Amino acid sequence: MRVVVVGASGNVGTAVLRALAHEPAVTSVVGVARRVPRADGSSTVTFPHDTAEWVRVDLTSPSTVVEPALDTAVAGADAVVHLAWAAPRTRDPDAERRLNVRGTRAVAEAVVRNHVPHLVFGSTSGVYSPGPADGAPVDESWPTDGVPTSTYSTQKSAVERLLDSLEQTHPRLVVTRMRPSLMFQRDAGAELARYFLGPLGTWGLRQLAKRAPDGVLLPVTPAIDGLRLQVLHTDDAAQAYRTAIVGRHPGAFNLAPDGWLDGDGLARALSGGRSVPVRPELVRTGLSVASRLRLVPIDVGWFDMARADVVLDASRARELLRWRPTHDPADVLRETVEGVLAGTGAGSPPLLAG
Repeated sequence: MRVVVVGASGNVGTAVLRALAHEPAVTSVVGVARRVPRADGSSTVTFPHDTAEWVRVDLTSPSTVVEPALDTAVAGADAVVHLAWAAPRTRDPDAERRLNVRGTRAVAEAVVRNHVPHLVFGSTSGVYSPGPADGAPVDESWPTDGVPTSTYSTQKSAVERLLDSLEQTHPRLVVTRMRPSLMFQRDAGAELARYFLGPLGTWGLRQLAKRAPDGVLLPVTPAIDGLRLQVLHTDDAAQAYRTAIVGRHPGAFNLAPDGWLDGDGLARALSGGRSVPVRPELVRTGLSVASRLRLVPIDVGWFDMARADVVLDASRARELLRWRPTHDPADVLRETVEGVLAGTGAGSPPLLAG
């Protein structure tokens, strides 16, 4: 099999390359990215980035540039995995939409033009509408209208509508939609710090960590009423991608661990059980002010998406893909925070420290 991974240099793309490198059915991999790993000193090409051929494509470029570049990348592919997405710190909604929605359309059109039989899209749990009032987990049939105040969520939802149309127009094309919960890994620490905390937030977290007792990462964690987080190691998600690619499985798949981390769970994982109650409306107001003042890269839409209280039921992935995460969510959270504090990166431009 020849597999093309668009957005192969980021957090999820790197993990997918690792998974495909150990899959005997995959004989060649093409990595597509705006910032590709290079051996000229500007980045270091190490495993798993050294397992792929690389094609540089900027999906925000004019179509006259993007189309031939994508045609070169996807020609002869058995599957195309689309993971490229604008960083959360992007503050230009039009620029985000050009990459996220128009860029996805360009990839889909290249798949059709080149008769690739399988398209895999990296969607998200954030594509779902707010969860049910009783807090029950949702399966893949839950509405995918997103959270209106989150640009990330609404644009993922717009892409899902694009894929609906694609399936209707090209019924022989297999379309797979992966809808994972939060995906973290230590190697993405530097990237996550840049995208979600920014320089000031990262500095503040590191100062707080210096006050932590021995054996824990933070002296205290906030306990936000009603917040439930499902934390998944990116390598676990990548194994589901690998199985879906090789088996050419159609449809949507929720990817998440059993259960979730609430305020007490976060405190046990990060601060030895020490937490302080924080009202959600106070957090939202503080984030709104910090975002408007450009003190943090993200906006309140990200908090609203977290507060939508969507807990995923991943039964379909467990049954059809024979998939089950192997990393404990609390361990994943700890290693990720350690990566953020240490500025840990990996061998591709988006993941490099600094």
